[in-house]
Amino acid sequence: MASQQDALFQLKQELQKNGSFVPDRHDDVTLSRFLRARKFNISETKRLVIEAEQWRKDFGVEEIVAHFQLKNKQEIQSLYPRYYHGTDNEGRPIYIEHLGKININTLLEKTTKDDLLKHFVKEYENTIHHRFRKCTEKAGHSINSSCTILDVKGVTFTSIFDTKLKAYVSEAASIGQKYYPDSMGKCYIINASRAFQYIWSWIKPLLNEVTVAKIEVLDKDYVDILKKQIPEENLPKELGGLCECKGLGGCSVSDRGPWNEDAMRLDTSSLPSNLKSLRQKISEESFSDCSGGTIAVTA
Repeated sequence: MASQQDALFQLKQELQKNGSFVPDRHDDVTLSRFLRARKFNISETKRLVIEAEQWRKDFGVEEIVAHFQLKNKQEIQSLYPRYYHGTDNEGRPIYIEHLGKININTLLEKTTKDDLLKHFVKEYENTIHHRFRKCTEKAGHSINSSCTILDVKGVTFTSIFDTKLKAYVSEAASIGQKYYPDSMGKCYIINASRAFQYIWSWIKPLLNEVTVAKIEVLDKDYVDILKKQIPEENLPKELGGLCECKGLGGCSVSDRGPWNEDAMRLDTSSLPSNLKSLRQKISEESFSDCSGGTIAVTA
């Protein structure tokens, strides 16, 4: 069997032969993710990479990254909370999603499925090209995957099989697995009820063994397990940690992490109380505008 480096070299050659190699996107890290997703089967990986390039053109990824802005973003965030927040013990960005809080009918009164998917893709691009790079710089070693917390509290048989919700979740999951492969390093599914665990028993056989190995399904007693992987100061208080992102609108909108130094500098929620007032004073002086007011830092 060819070594991983040999497989990477051969894949590049194959892509270059038929004019499918894109230097700006097909770096070693990206192609290695595609190879791992297909267990280093070069012909299968080549097919997937070419398919991904065609999808990017058809979906308009470059245009989305450059110009798309989700309307009613704050309201939509409250209806469907999902966000990046801090890093785990390995330096990976933490992605948190509260799937059980979605009211799909109310959500689709404020936006469309297409716009939700465009926002989803834009966030993926931001993570691959910005968050991972900044986390790599901070950690001092390569970071090319995330740590996911999927909160399924409130998910029921009725909600999971809702036609509109299923359509969005299925399409988003398909985009992630096919076009951004192997970008999830670990996934904790928390607050899994007996009903959800039954649903999971149906879903699990449909996933490849590599993905399944990264997923841990936990009930309501999940906090101690999360803390083994995630520092308390990087875990939102509502999930059993210390962070509240005070002064930043809360953890769900702060986008706190090495990729957002302003948020890291201004967050005082996990500091000892005797340092908070001093840090707040320094922050206000550092970020005051010419009229003497404090500049609001928003996500």
